[in-house]
Amino acid sequence: MKFTIHQSSRSGGRPVNQDRVAYSYSKNAVLLALADGMGGHHHGEVAAQLAVKMLTGAFQQAAQPDLPDVVGFLQTEIMKLHEAIHQLAENRGLPETPKTTLVVGILQHNTLYCAHVGDSRLYHFRNGKRLFRTEDHSIVQLMLKQGKLDAKSMLQHPDRNKIYNCLGSELTPSIEISPPYSLEAGDQILLCSDGLWAQLSDERMQDILNSGLGIAHSVPSLLDAAERLGGKNMDNLSAIGVQWESKAEQPLTISTLEMSLAQSHTILGPAEPAENSTAATAADLDEEDIERAIAEINAAIRRSRH
Repeated sequence: MKFTIHQSSRSGGRPVNQDRVAYSYSKNAVLLALADGMGGHHHGEVAAQLAVKMLTGAFQQAAQPDLPDVVGFLQTEIMKLHEAIHQLAENRGLPETPKTTLVVGILQHNTLYCAHVGDSRLYHFRNGKRLFRTEDHSIVQLMLKQGKLDAKSMLQHPDRNKIYNCLGSELTPSIEISPPYSLEAGDQILLCSDGLWAQLSDERMQDILNSGLGIAHSVPSLLDAAERLGGKNMDNLSAIGVQWESKAEQPLTISTLEMSLAQSHTILGPAEPAENSTAATAADLDEEDIERAIAEINAAIRRSRH
């Protein structure tokens, strides 16, 4: 298995970056995760941080060297994550449960699997054309499906940033699992938060990704282009880009040929510090908090089975 990957997250015009990105890989599988903590809710970055840490941790344990049931893994682990966010809020006495979107991609045996909750997106491109894109769990997307809105009006609608499905909400999240897609050498996968896709059309993304300079160049270029268009008040923006089985060696290319069956690696994307030192940041979320929340959820699951 060989792939080229680059991930990045920026604050945009916001004092706190509530986006989190991470990837993990074993000999035969890759997991990509992007979470966008919801800015209207306290500690959104904490929920996003918990999301990527829990998922990559679960992947490391399960993918030895691949996942025997990818769909089952996604459904089970994302629901555990939702419950862990509530458990964390209870443990720490938070006045409001943190909330986050989530999009996850798993690449295994030349197949792409995807799950998402909210409006963070996954794109699949081949030969400069978009094959697939997740559908946002947003108010305007729902209105479009119902024929109450056209695509052009979505961009200016006052509810364009409102979503009806997320992790950490009072309602049980609806985890959308997309059909599996075959991967071919050279395919490009892009996960991004709405801070990026709200500024760039699919066509503009395709142009930048197909510049011929590789993922290590095109992902930063996507973020640069979005920041130029978004201006000083724009949202956080994040992306993970992968080129699958690229024939040409590029910077940031990973080969798992020499990995043992039990090995795995995780790379958590760096989070920018808050400009305002009094703001709540994911630095408040230590490993002990995470492990306690995960342990309590796992114990509750075991009790429910008996």
